[in-house]
Amino acid sequence: MGDMATNSYAGVKNSVAEPSHDGEFSCSLKELCSLMELRGTEGVQKIQESYVDVNGLCNRLKSSPIDGLSGYPADIDKRKLVFGQNLIPPKKPKTFLQLVWEALQDVTLIILEVAAIVSLGLSFYRPPESEGTNCGKGTGGVEDEGEAEAGWIEGAAILLSVICVVLVTAFNDWSKEKQFRGLQSRIEQEQKFTVVRSGQVIQIPVAEIVVGDIAQIKYGDLLPADGILIQGNDLRIDESSLTGESDHVKKTLEKDPMLLSGTHVMEGSGKMLVTAIGVNSQTGIIFTLLGAGEEDEDEEKEEKKKQDGCVDNKKKAKAQDGAAMEMQPLNTEETRDSEEKRKANLPKKEKSVLQGKLTKLAVQIGKAGHGAVCGLWFGYSIGLPWEQTCTPVYIQFFVKFFIIGVTVLVVAVPEGLPLAVTISLAYSVKKMMKDNNLVRHLDACETMGNATAICSDKTGTLTMNRMTVVQVYIADKHYRRVPEPEVIPATIMDLLLLGISVNCAYTTKIMPMEKEGGLPRQVGNKTECALLGFLLDLKKDYQAVRNEIPEEKLYKVYTFNSVRKSMSTVLKNADGSFRMFSKGASEILLKKCYKILTASGEAKVFRPRDRDDMVKKVIEPMASEGLRTICLAYRDFPAKHGEPDWENESDILTSLTCVCVVGIEDPVRSEVPDAIKKCQRAGITVRMVTGDNINTARAIATKCGILQPGDDFLCLEGKEFNRRIRNEKGEIEQERIDRIWPKLRVLARSSPTDKHTLVKGIIDSTISEQRQVVAVTGDGTNDGPALKKADVGFAMGIAGTDVAKEASDIILTDDNFTSIVKAVMWGRNVYDSISKFLQFQLTVNVVAVIVAFTGACITQDSPLKAVQMLWVNLIMDTFASLALATEPPTESLLLRKPYGRNKPLISRTMMKNILGHGVYQLTIIFTLLFAGEKMFDIDSGRNAPLHAPPSEHYTIVFNTFVLMQLFNEINARKIHGERNVFDGIFNNMIFCTIVFGTFVIQIVIVQFGGKPFSCVGLTIDQWLWCVFLGFGCLLWGQVISSIPTSHLKFLKTAGHGTQKEEIPDEELEDMEDLDEIDHAERELRRGQILWFRGLNRIQTQIRVVNAFRNSLSPYEGLEKPESRTSIHNFMTHPEFRIEDSEPHIPLIDDTDAEDEGPTKRNATPTPPPPPSPSSNQNNNAVDSGIHLFIDASIPATPLAPVSPMHSLETSL
Repeated sequence: MGDMATNSYAGVKNSVAEPSHDGEFSCSLKELCSLMELRGTEGVQKIQESYVDVNGLCNRLKSSPIDGLSGYPADIDKRKLVFGQNLIPPKKPKTFLQLVWEALQDVTLIILEVAAIVSLGLSFYRPPESEGTNCGKGTGGVEDEGEAEAGWIEGAAILLSVICVVLVTAFNDWSKEKQFRGLQSRIEQEQKFTVVRSGQVIQIPVAEIVVGDIAQIKYGDLLPADGILIQGNDLRIDESSLTGESDHVKKTLEKDPMLLSGTHVMEGSGKMLVTAIGVNSQTGIIFTLLGAGEEDEDEEKEEKKKQDGCVDNKKKAKAQDGAAMEMQPLNTEETRDSEEKRKANLPKKEKSVLQGKLTKLAVQIGKAGHGAVCGLWFGYSIGLPWEQTCTPVYIQFFVKFFIIGVTVLVVAVPEGLPLAVTISLAYSVKKMMKDNNLVRHLDACETMGNATAICSDKTGTLTMNRMTVVQVYIADKHYRRVPEPEVIPATIMDLLLLGISVNCAYTTKIMPMEKEGGLPRQVGNKTECALLGFLLDLKKDYQAVRNEIPEEKLYKVYTFNSVRKSMSTVLKNADGSFRMFSKGASEILLKKCYKILTASGEAKVFRPRDRDDMVKKVIEPMASEGLRTICLAYRDFPAKHGEPDWENESDILTSLTCVCVVGIEDPVRSEVPDAIKKCQRAGITVRMVTGDNINTARAIATKCGILQPGDDFLCLEGKEFNRRIRNEKGEIEQERIDRIWPKLRVLARSSPTDKHTLVKGIIDSTISEQRQVVAVTGDGTNDGPALKKADVGFAMGIAGTDVAKEASDIILTDDNFTSIVKAVMWGRNVYDSISKFLQFQLTVNVVAVIVAFTGACITQDSPLKAVQMLWVNLIMDTFASLALATEPPTESLLLRKPYGRNKPLISRTMMKNILGHGVYQLTIIFTLLFAGEKMFDIDSGRNAPLHAPPSEHYTIVFNTFVLMQLFNEINARKIHGERNVFDGIFNNMIFCTIVFGTFVIQIVIVQFGGKPFSCVGLTIDQWLWCVFLGFGCLLWGQVISSIPTSHLKFLKTAGHGTQKEEIPDEELEDMEDLDEIDHAERELRRGQILWFRGLNRIQTQIRVVNAFRNSLSPYEGLEKPESRTSIHNFMTHPEFRIEDSEPHIPLIDDTDAEDEGPTKRNATPTPPPPPSPSSNQNNNAVDSGIHLFIDASIPATPLAPVSPMHSLETSL
């Protein structure tokens, strides 16, 4: 065993060296590690051989099983030094330079850079004097020396603009990553664990746990460290995260006391001695084997070693006849198979609605841009006569057109879209923290805006989760308020005191109030707190009983779970007899009672008809007032019968004697009815799913407003629900669920599987034209499946178990239903922000592309220069996305129905605005372009020579264009046709700052930009005209909103969601291996092919043009063999075949998923890595399952991920 231990630590960094002071702790790190690798009986043997029992190990670790550690800082620090800390070092974030390098991979930018460098090179070339004259005529006039000198400026300015764009993109990625890490650390800090130090039970952050701590574990905990059980009640652990076995493992001191980090407590409670933490715990070892704490540079080599180590470990483990097989569960064949099977059965989950729509839209815009650019080059090329001697000048000209063409493409491709999405989501997530929503997965925030149904728990979400006993049936009498202690017979009182004190978890207590006049603090399970509070009301002290009978003396405990719906504790008496106390749901426990205590304190027989009477006269009246009813009972096992078989639960939990029935009130939160009204007005159906009795549930649902008097809605119990949805064979049928769910409002006495069935049934339903988007709240361990299945899972931050939080998308830090309504508001706001940005961006796109295109065809020169276009691109992409994506939400967002999956991103109203403003802007620009010189009495800027100085004419065109965009940005704040575009503008200071800032920079560019920006300073008059024409946008906006959209039937919408039916069968087959249908990925596959096709078309057109010229030119076309070596040309002629090949299955070294925590829902796909000089030169193509086989005859250059939407994919 010893060598097994040493081997498994060969690859583990950060593990602390052997402690030099063995005098301190007579137990070394290595010993503990080898101990924790054993399982079951082997572990028990090893503990007995080495330490006699667990207490012996406690002594060696200088810890006490009752009082825990002393808690002195010096002792804690020493333990951290010797045994390490409870942290697993995170992966290093990407450096800013790496992010810059990734931003540079954008294809359009690469083309621009190449073009700019060519332009720079050519600007230093001088043609021989004599022929220069003729060439000049062909190119619109002769340039003089001074202008020729300044020819390099344009190339340099483009390079500078590219650098700006790259830095801005990299900075955004960097801040996004930083925010994401901040969020992760916030989630981690929230996690606390209960330990015993110097006899006090305290909660400490998980990172503070040290070896030797005595930790209290209970139902729903995620174990933060490895340890050995000291005392346990009915403890069952789900170890599937380590072993892949889904069965719950029973933990006892005699058979299997080994507890492992990262596993979940599914039932019971207990105490454990912490023996391994951080990188030395079982989870830590796996993380380290996965390289979570690795430096990127050594990763390749390290991984190899580790993988080999891992294999050796396996061989040795097998030699140890499977002793430590669980040590490397991650790549065992069996687990992989079972995973595959599980995945095969899961229905495909669709990616975020917005993501699918955006990608589709981006591809549509990209197509349009490509078309425009092809036409542009064609227009430029045809207009030139051809003189052999002038070739260099023509090349220079062609490069200039090429730069303008590519710039149009840059303007046309909305790379600001992913930026807007990211900023909007990041901003919302930050603000949602203040509204008590801790978002774990970014896209959940946006999905929430589309929610159509919310399935909510009752306790704690709709109610205050502060329980008190308000009614009681005891000694044959129903008291409407808690009775005086004198009226209760002494025998019954003693049974009550002992029964409640020992049969409630010892972690549940009532603490004194924190401030004067406040209520006492309830700690632990709230129902149990109500019972302990009931004892305090009866002037009894439960703590004295607990001191007399500590938890260790309890003979056996059956803890509460969703199947039993009761909890029982057995005490052994001095004479060898046993007494068991039980508490549980009244209608369930009363069925098991055969006697009841009367006013005299004697037990009398309790017949079924007595029980029916009691249900009618006591339980139903309590329940109809919204009270939760709990029955308290006991049973004696005489010594003469010997010890009963405790494992046979059905025999143990019968023949009980009922002591009393209590009614516990949990008042509805005062703000909930209003929040539910808002949801219903916003088109969201609220359903209540609870474990409570149906009458209680119905009463609370009516108080909340989920049920209105006189409504025709269903309230069902779990049993009835199951009977209605299953066929004769007991299988669930979708059409049966479809008959029920539209009317179902309350599901009572439901089990966690019922909740999951309901959620799945609603999501998979096809009866309504929109697919339902379902949000679910949950707090218990067994809510995990439903939370995962839902589109958005909300876990309770206060009452929720670690397991529920792990499975959720959003954590409600105040457990309050109103916070869900806030989440809906923010989700809708994200959607609207993106739409606002699109409306603004597309107007600019349409106008800029048309102006550049027509200008090129008519005047052989673009009115907007490349650098100016890049500035416009910066305004509309980066700045506008910041300004429009940070609009705060308003209550009016809750006045409309959810958009649903098929509603287009760009509605008719928005299309009307885009086209309307486009018409206005184009009219103004063309008027200025062709009549501007007469209006302002200045020289015409048309037909200027190649390196002519900037003209006032074109400066006015550029200035007016930018100012129109600025005023249109204010118009873009409203997308539903509202008239007042200034409404709430000062609530968004970012917006005001950006608009003002852009205006100031524009003044600087025009007045002092000079040659690089092709600008000349303008006079005050000219400036006022430009501002006036820009302001016209606001007035024109009012005209547009007066036209009713309903009359404009011809307007198309754009950016629909993808329907499953639209996906071709062969593509669906390819997707079989994916967990989710990623619409973005589908579009990007098309996008790649499209990109190749687009470039191919351009090349064909150039060939056609060249063929026309062949008569004039001695060259046989311009294409020379060596021109194929540049990146651009390589991409222009890819001879490639597309084959659907095997999907690329990542090996253990190239999966990063593990760092994200086991249940990450791929919310933020990792950006594709920069191309590595490996055999696979095209990362993107492989990721999407397309392999490009490039003919070997072409010299291959390392390729950037080939997709104009590369940046879109990264950000989303």
